[in-house]
Amino acid sequence: MLVLYMANVFLTAEWRRLAMANYRVDPEILKPYLPAGTALDFWNGGCYVSLVGFMFQETRLKGIKVPFHVNFEEVNLRFYVTYTENNTVKRGVVFISEIVPKPALAWVANTLYKEHYTAMPMKHQWDQTASSLKVSYAWKKERWHQFSVETTSTAFDFDPQSEEAFITEHYWGYSRMNDRKSVEYAVEHPKWQVYQTLNYTIDVDFGKLYGSAFQHLAKEKPHSVFLAEGSAVRVLEGGTIHV
Repeated sequence: MLVLYMANVFLTAEWRRLAMANYRVDPEILKPYLPAGTALDFWNGGCYVSLVGFMFQETRLKGIKVPFHVNFEEVNLRFYVTYTENNTVKRGVVFISEIVPKPALAWVANTLYKEHYTAMPMKHQWDQTASSLKVSYAWKKERWHQFSVETTSTAFDFDPQSEEAFITEHYWGYSRMNDRKSVEYAVEHPKWQVYQTLNYTIDVDFGKLYGSAFQHLAKEKPHSVFLAEGSAVRVLEGGTIHV
């Protein structure tokens, strides 16, 4: 396999208050989405998809703030893969769908990274007291869908061998171009802290949003739900994998 890669920084931002609902699924439903050269990544024998809602803040493209595109919500559905290059295993993320509120954001990501962005009306709410933190993300396709998490007010470090580590510590992105080529890009950020979950609400029509292969998730209880505080991030320009 040959990787043609450029390491210039494309985007800098802060990703904050990432609400993550993690489902164990049959690996067969993900195989049609696998980018060329990658393999599914497992944790404790389980294959995961995650519904993730968070905020982009202080966003810059090539160091420049684009007016009205600096702070915004994103909600994505993603799964986890590995890619082996020169005997080094890279752990990465593949996005089934990414939702943002601005069409221009979707166009840039789809054009440059071959991602699967769509633009929809979106909103969020953060409420914090001395004892709790409530974070909610909502997006509209025919109706409003919502993912909300209530946690304790203090974030903490997680075990390096935990499910939280598996979900949050994939530092590469992969997207499918065709049967022989994929896009690869690096995402740089420090290890995140997480909050202890007290309650959550997931009111999402997975079938309507993501297709029939995922409609069963609307009736399933997630294997885990947690909130990560997030951090500053850097997304590097992508390269192409030729298989």
